[in-house]
Amino acid sequence: MNPGIQDLSSSLFPQLATAARMGLAIAMAIVLGLAFEGIYKRDERTSPGGIRTFPLLTVLGIVLYSLEPKYLLPYIAGLLAVSLWLYGHIRGAPPPREPVGDLPRTGLMVPATNLLAYTFGPAALTQPAWVVVATAVAAVLLLEGRNTLHRLAQQVPSDEIFTLGKFLILIGVILPLLPDHPVSHWTPITPFKVALALVAVSSLSYGSYLLQRYAPPRIGALWPAVLGGAYSSTAATVALAREQGRLGALAATRPDLAIGIIVATAVMYLRINAVVAFFNPRLALLLLPAMAACFALAAAIAGWRWLRRPRGAAPPPSKLPADNPLQLGTAVTFAALFVILAVASAWVSREFGSRGIYSLATITGFTDIDPFVLSLAQGGVAGMSLRGLAAAILVAASSNNVLKGCYALAFGGARAARPAALALFLLAAVGVALALLYAH
Repeated sequence: MNPGIQDLSSSLFPQLATAARMGLAIAMAIVLGLAFEGIYKRDERTSPGGIRTFPLLTVLGIVLYSLEPKYLLPYIAGLLAVSLWLYGHIRGAPPPREPVGDLPRTGLMVPATNLLAYTFGPAALTQPAWVVVATAVAAVLLLEGRNTLHRLAQQVPSDEIFTLGKFLILIGVILPLLPDHPVSHWTPITPFKVALALVAVSSLSYGSYLLQRYAPPRIGALWPAVLGGAYSSTAATVALAREQGRLGALAATRPDLAIGIIVATAVMYLRINAVVAFFNPRLALLLLPAMAACFALAAAIAGWRWLRRPRGAAPPPSKLPADNPLQLGTAVTFAALFVILAVASAWVSREFGSRGIYSLATITGFTDIDPFVLSLAQGGVAGMSLRGLAAAILVAASSNNVLKGCYALAFGGARAARPAALALFLLAAVGVALALLYAH
């Protein structure tokens, strides 16, 4: 290549890159201005900012930043000037007219979006492109979700916000400070792994809990059953069976309740494999065929029964009762069970070998299987093969299915709950058969 052409191309490429970054900043300011116009200037035209003001503020920020990018004195002076202009404009503006919908028009969103547009230029010139795009998208979503977010803030009780704050403290403050080495010779499980298991299970359950509590109820019990399976298939089974028992002879008109019990167990298999994968991907990969087979069988039974249901009026929306999994009592109970089962697993493995672990898996299936499954996934049983661990997890899930089948019959009645109970017993038998294949 000609040296002159090479020098020209090497000097042009940085300039083109800078121009592209400036164009990206202006484009994001236009997008933000469109959202702003639709929310704040639909009825009240005097609000500062908009589809012309925001790009102009972005260009102003680019120019002032480029004049002196080391100490940023021109840029800071421009920031102060824009802030004073916003202050004077808002102070001198007439009182806002009637609010839009049921929300007042006052607040800091108007000056905040103007100042954000002013920062797009330097951000685009100094940061990766995704930073500017993500910032603009987040601002647009916050603007467009104004009514929804305010309604959500009014619906969420203060105690739940306080509980979430404590959970964030556990994740961001307590968890990093916990020691990641065994504190007792009884088990290789460390305090850090105990807290990490609590965070993993609680996060998954909390997401399902929020959807159950605040998402609009769907027709019938199938969608609540899916969420209940992600939260706790045992709790979902008990709730649906109680509804069957409450209906009595009329339970035959609600086939979605029995189908929902099967659906909750189908989701349980996905939940178990997802939690195991977080701590032990190799074990989760080994478990995947068995879990997928059990899920497919449960889904097929549920689908078959859904197709055979009597046609009639649509079932009413259902919501399953669920407690906040981030409550302190729930977390302490889980952590205590996790430690107890980890110690018991290590002792049983030492004294009785793999047969003892399988027996313990059968027993834990009649309680909460998550602590037992996570202790196995985190290496709570030293010297046991991955196939043996997979077999023990399948035995625990099968034992839990037997318990849920008994719950269904006890709370829902033999007549109404029999189809769901038989499906759960079948899934338990299939799980035990797969566990035998893994073990041998």
